[in-house]
Amino acid sequence: MRITYFTKFLFGVLLFLGGTVFSQEVGHNSKKAEAHEPIGVQEKIDGDIQHHIQDSHSFTFFSDSEKGIHYGFSLPVILWDNGLKVFSSSKFHHGETLAEVDGSYYKLYHSKIYKTNAEGIINYDESHHATNVKPIDFSITKNVVMMFVTGLLMFLLFSGLAKSFGKGPIATGAGRFFEPIVLYIRDDIAKPNIGEKKYKRFMPYLLTVFFFIWFLNIFGLTPLGVNVTGNIAVTFALAIITFIITQFSGNRNYWKHIFWMPGVPVPMKFILAPIELLGVFIKPFALMIRLYANIMAGHVVLMSIIALVFTVQNWLGGGLSMVLAFFLSLIELLVAALQAYIFTLLSALYFGFAVEEHEHDEAH
Repeated sequence: MRITYFTKFLFGVLLFLGGTVFSQEVGHNSKKAEAHEPIGVQEKIDGDIQHHIQDSHSFTFFSDSEKGIHYGFSLPVILWDNGLKVFSSSKFHHGETLAEVDGSYYKLYHSKIYKTNAEGIINYDESHHATNVKPIDFSITKNVVMMFVTGLLMFLLFSGLAKSFGKGPIATGAGRFFEPIVLYIRDDIAKPNIGEKKYKRFMPYLLTVFFFIWFLNIFGLTPLGVNVTGNIAVTFALAIITFIITQFSGNRNYWKHIFWMPGVPVPMKFILAPIELLGVFIKPFALMIRLYANIMAGHVVLMSIIALVFTVQNWLGGGLSMVLAFFLSLIELLVAALQAYIFTLLSALYFGFAVEEHEHDEAH
């Protein structure tokens, strides 16, 4: 096992993500609480579900809706708006106030940052979409923090696993649990789909993407309420990495089967070539949508079932919803590993297509 290369790759990921300075965030009264506006149960449930599945510029562990107090910590906001603007997300007070930086005013609206005036006015078009200028946002959000935590956890786990092999042939500690998984990815995913001769150079990526997705999926089922792989931007980034590796690894046989298929009549080649070329882009798109849709749907359904406890005003309905939520949580644990497996398997399959050698005349 090339665990050494794997840990080097993870270290590069950590350097790319960088660090961030956390500051403690104090609670603030919400505008609706100050205005004494009545909030229905359904509205509260919808708000909680949206808060769970969306990314955030602050990390909130839990909130007291009656007092309007949020317990957590703020995260650094990094904007590019005619220059670099760096400040704490606590200035937004969870979207209740404006953030003034160097004479410019910024407002957090639907988890996005818009430039506005001192009154915080948001302009809309005919479709009720905000038309205010959005500065380029490089902020360290909740999802980025969890990716950093996951990367650090993977680095510690697998660096320890690699060191344990220096002491003997048997892994020690947590490595005894993860070593069979590493061997499974090598022997049952990489080798059969890529080949005995060329699988090794793809192992660092396959191991990284499997455990990265798996750990993030597990974190999403904890009370932390982080929905990283349910963010389509994250799944797009993972899919585009697979796409780039596939295209740059493709040999002449790979490109020949796309643009000039052997054994196919010439007129049909002109018809099939655009279809094959379209398939090159459909494959990573399928990777992106499959992971995003399954994780997002699982979170929404699970939280909706839990919400039945507050909408069904009797012990029978509430008890049944909790039992159903428990069994659905168990299924989600399986889905967390299954989606990581499918993404890794399909990535290996695409790599195998790209490097496959054809030693016979396919025209016959």
